[in-house]
Amino acid sequence: MSDDAISPYTLSDDAGDADDVDAEDGRGGRRRAFWADRVADVVEARNPSEPIVIKGGISPSGVPHLGNMNEVMRGYFVAEVLRERGHEVRQVFTSDDRDPLRKLPRKLADLEGDLVDLGDVDAGALGRNLGHPYTAIPDPFGCCDSYGAHFSNLIQSGADALGVPIDLVSNTELYESGEFEDVTRYVLEHVDEARDVLREYQDKVDDDYVPFNPICAECGKVTETVTAIRASEGEVDYECTDMEAGDQVISGCGHEGTASLRQGKLPWRLEWPAQWQVLGVDFEPFGKDHAEGSWPSGEDVARNLLGNEPPVPMVYEWFTLDGEPFSSSEGHVVLVDDVLDLLEPEVLRFFFAKNPKKARDFPLSRLDQLVDEFDRFERIYYGDVEGTEEERERAERVYPFLVDHVEPGTRPEDVDSDGEERPVRIPYTFAAVLGMFPDHDVRVEHAVKQGHLPEDPSDAVVDRAFERVERARNWAGRMDNEYNYTVLEDLPEVAFDAETEAALDELAAFVEAGHDGEAIQGEIYETAKDNGIPIGEFFAAGYELFFGEDEGPQLGQFLGKLETEFVVQRLRREA
Repeated sequence: MSDDAISPYTLSDDAGDADDVDAEDGRGGRRRAFWADRVADVVEARNPSEPIVIKGGISPSGVPHLGNMNEVMRGYFVAEVLRERGHEVRQVFTSDDRDPLRKLPRKLADLEGDLVDLGDVDAGALGRNLGHPYTAIPDPFGCCDSYGAHFSNLIQSGADALGVPIDLVSNTELYESGEFEDVTRYVLEHVDEARDVLREYQDKVDDDYVPFNPICAECGKVTETVTAIRASEGEVDYECTDMEAGDQVISGCGHEGTASLRQGKLPWRLEWPAQWQVLGVDFEPFGKDHAEGSWPSGEDVARNLLGNEPPVPMVYEWFTLDGEPFSSSEGHVVLVDDVLDLLEPEVLRFFFAKNPKKARDFPLSRLDQLVDEFDRFERIYYGDVEGTEEERERAERVYPFLVDHVEPGTRPEDVDSDGEERPVRIPYTFAAVLGMFPDHDVRVEHAVKQGHLPEDPSDAVVDRAFERVERARNWAGRMDNEYNYTVLEDLPEVAFDAETEAALDELAAFVEAGHDGEAIQGEIYETAKDNGIPIGEFFAAGYELFFGEDEGPQLGQFLGKLETEFVVQRLRREA
């Protein structure tokens, strides 16, 4: 690494466990509280031409899940900071769709984001095309121009849903349009130097190795055997030989032919720095797997073979899904559109705005905790919650990048916090409770009485606030958790013995006196004991009253979240 090279870890290796950097920003001495500012400083220091280009990329080898959005969102925040500073920025995202399909995926996703098994689509469209570029493979769903295009549409859909303006770039189009032709010719003209660089990073680079993979004109597969180079004429001769793909071999057809530089591709260790050159990339974030593998070779290729300055790098940590690694093959994935059925875009942006150097879990089963964290963050910004000095600085800096109604750089005192622009946030678990009531008016009544909606709220305020109710209801259904029940709006026909009726009346009086859910839960046990009722039977009586079923969520905590008058009337069996 040269003296002026930047380690990909530098820009995310913050001290301690704080979420963000704590550094002077040079603009009035305000402490910086957002990692994206630090990256933007380094990008600006290079005096890049405009538009400044920020890139991400992915190979369409599996379902494009939420974890892949790291590539998009880390770049987005840096792009937004640079735009705030007055720069023109282009955020591109490359689909490495010229790569060959090396194995069959076990799971796919349709354009609605629903996961399907390979047997549910035209699997033959994939099975017959092992070794072919993704963009040369028919879409197994039959809805897009190719398998590669189908995958790219899913990536674009996720970015659009989060409001990220990316330019999706197809590697296939870069090759076929000739945009890669000059850099490919240069590599083949300097093949000895290319071999010398690559020998440091990969095996099997001998004196016959040629860093170009033609596409066979006979069978359409990507092959790795070049028999002659005529770089000045823009072509190579090749033989279609077998390709190793993990533990299997994809057979070549043996055809011998000639391919132009537009009829093939560079290997990845050269293709990545070639993208930097062709697209003029100034900054690129990437996962730690590339930081330990492809980045060192890419930087070397850029500097010592192509004669270019590589972009500013930044490595991010991966995150897990409910404590387990994302796995397309096992179906342990979630797509952006799925997540946005469960929480607001600003909450998901908040998750990605956290320090990229820290490994995190995305707790699908405990989304209420993430939403509560965001709500507190928002209240700190508006001054409703005091917070620490560090929390206030971070909220003031980062919050405007998460929402649509506040411009980046806007200080809280300059925002009309009482206006219609600021959304009313119903606590997520209470929103899930409201979702248990089918009737809209009943939901409004409970929300108003519990103080989560203003008195006599406008339809616009209710509709916006209740978007969270629908999402929390979706979450309850997806997780099949304690909120996945429906509260009976009318008193059911019930018949209890005298002891149970007396116990229910005692519990009603306790609730009416004003107690939280934990206290009510304890009182349920005590009341059953005092009245000689088996505890299971007393809980079942409560479930029957509220749900018409013999089981349900933790009853005390549930009752503590409801409007008191409603609970008391139902326990007393009053219509």
